[in-house]
Amino acid sequence: MTTDARTWIDAFAEALGVDALTEDEVEILLELAGTAAHGSERKAAPLSCWLAARSGLTPAEAEVRARELAERLAGAEVSPED
Repeated sequence: MTTDARTWIDAFAEALGVDALTEDEVEILLELAGTAAHGSERKAAPLSCWLAARSGLTPAEAEVRARELAERLAGAEVSPED
């Protein structure tokens, strides 16, 4: 039997000795993961979330920076016509 995501995350937080994620944190981290995955490769999602955690920013602040980066990188891919 597979454990649902919320049960896993709550149990993992307890195993790590940290507070469980709030529903708002869950939603914003999923948005951050989605931004990273759509702006790059899928493997960028968990790694970006790890970097966000290490940064000391709130999940919301990290998501804003991820969106800005995704927009900047997408703009760099579009070459202006001469």
